[in-house]
Amino acid sequence: MWKEENNQLTKSFEFKDFKEAFAFMTKVAMLAEQQNHHPYWTNVYNKVEIFLNTHDAGDIVTDKDHHLAKAIDAL
Repeated sequence: MWKEENNQLTKSFEFKDFKEAFAFMTKVAMLAEQQNHHPYWTNVYNKVEIFLNTHDAGDIVTDKDHHLAKAIDAL
């Protein structure tokens, strides 16, 4: 579940291994590029954390963030 706090939408994902985590990140990268909305994220082995906010709007959560979050969940 995405959490909205500190002007960010955040969610953590856990996978079987690094390969699965990286494959997920590749899919997210393609979505982000299509939407021209790129996340801040971290990856350590099988864990990926994504942080979304809209820099152009003053680093707050906007519809762009909710739209990308929904697309990510659909993966």
